[in-house]
Amino acid sequence: MYICISKNTKFVKKIALLTGGYGAERSISLKSAAFIEKNIDVDQFEVFVIYIDRDRWYHRDTESLIDRNDFTLHIGDRHVAFDLVFIMIHGDPAENGRIQGYFEGLDLPITSCNTFTSALTFNKYICNLVLAEYGVLSARSKLVRRGDDWQKMRLTDLGFPQFVKPNNNGSSYGISKVNNEVDLEEAISFGFEYDDEIIIEEFIQGREFTCGAIKLDNEIITFPITEIISHNEYFDFEAKYENASDEITPADLSEELSRACQSITRRIYKSLNCRGMVRADYILKDRLFYLIEVNTIPGMTLQSLYPQQIRAYGWTVQEFLSKLIDECLVLSTKFE
Repeated sequence: MYICISKNTKFVKKIALLTGGYGAERSISLKSAAFIEKNIDVDQFEVFVIYIDRDRWYHRDTESLIDRNDFTLHIGDRHVAFDLVFIMIHGDPAENGRIQGYFEGLDLPITSCNTFTSALTFNKYICNLVLAEYGVLSARSKLVRRGDDWQKMRLTDLGFPQFVKPNNNGSSYGISKVNNEVDLEEAISFGFEYDDEIIIEEFIQGREFTCGAIKLDNEIITFPITEIISHNEYFDFEAKYENASDEITPADLSEELSRACQSITRRIYKSLNCRGMVRADYILKDRLFYLIEVNTIPGMTLQSLYPQQIRAYGWTVQEFLSKLIDECLVLSTKFE
C-alpha cells in the first residue's frame, strides 16, 4: 500500500529508485533495490520504487505509469516531480548508459556515471584498451563478434585455460572457463546466448580482489579491499549470489599491495571520469594487479561486496547512501 508523507515534511527529497531492466541481471537489480530501500534514511528521503520494463515504466506500489515526457508521476491527485534518480539497474538499459542519456536530457540528477562512461565500462574489451593507456594492466584477450570466423582467429595463441565471456554483460552470466580447444566451440555458443560480442581471455592464475570507490567533496575515496575465494572453479554466479565463496574484508594484503590496489582504483575512477559508486575487480599475480572489469553500478544485495567494504570503512550503509545522494544533488547544482 502507498503511504503519503505529511505535508509538514516538505524538506524530504523525493527519490525515484529505478530497478528492473531488460537483461539477464533483472533479478539481481530487484534485490539490490530492495536492499537500498531497506537501508535508506526515510527521515531525509521519500522513496518511490520505479520498475523499468520494456513496455512500461511504473510505480511499484500503485502501478501508476511514469510520464516519460518529464519523468513525473501522478498518484491520485498528487503530482510527483523527483529531486533525484537512484539508478539500481544492472545491465541494460542502465549499466550501458542508455537510460542515463534520457535523464541527462531532462537535467535530472542521477547517482551513477554519465552516459559515455557507463557505455565505455560496459564494453569490457574497449574499456581495457582505453585503461591500458593509463598504465592499467589486464589479461591478453581477443574480441569475437557474432558471425566472425573465429576458427581463423588464432584463439589458441592465448593458451589454456581461457575464459570465454560476453563483452557486454555482468553477474557472471554466459561465462565459461575452457581448458582445451575441444570445449571452445561450446563455450563460444554459450557466450553468444547473452551478447553479440564475446571476449576470449587468457587465464591468469592468481588471487582475486575487488576495491570500491566513490568521489565525495572532490576526493576519491577507496574502500578496504576484499579478497574473493570462490568455492567453485572461479567466481561464478553461484559464488557471487548463493554463498559459494569466502569474502574477506579487509583482505589479507600487505600495506604496500593494499595501497597499490587502491591507487589503481583511484586512477581508473579519475581517468574514466566516474561518478557515484564504482567497483574495480582484479587478479593479483606476481605482485601486479590485472584488471578484470569496472562496475559502475555494483551489486547492492545483502551478499554483495560493496556494502561489505562500506561497513569496513566505518560507515553504515544508511550513512553512505545519504552521502551519495547529497553529493549527486550538489553536483547537479554546479551545472545549472
